[in-house]
Amino acid sequence: QVQLAESGGGLVEAGGSLTLSCVASGSIVKIKTMGWYRRVRGEYKLVARIMEGGRTVYVDAVKGRFTISRDNVRNTLTLQMNNLKVADTGLYTCWRDSYCSGSACHAHAYGVGTEVIVSS
Repeated sequence: QVQLAESGGGLVEAGGSLTLSCVASGSIVKIKTMGWYRRVRGEYKLVARIMEGGRTVYVDAVKGRFTISRDNVRNTLTLQMNNLKVADTGLYTCWRDSYCSGSACHAHAYGVGTEVIVSS
């Protein structure tokens, strides 16, 4: 099944930018929806999702500041984060929806995450 590996997190001052990348271990063409979540006290909170066809969904707190994109050729998911705020601090995890390939179907899954720390 397709596994996810994130990178790009780090320490940044408020107002700065980061680009998070998620590389999938296989093709994401058959995965209809992918997204980024922020893990807070063990809970996954949606940040942004992108559906097949390119339709995107953002939580209100990041609208106008974050941009999610996917590349079905390179099998990558990206989150461009601009004008970062202290409240954006957290463990950002890549997520993929369930999918079927041939006769096998796989449940949705998260990556292990990449830490983003925004200082004031």
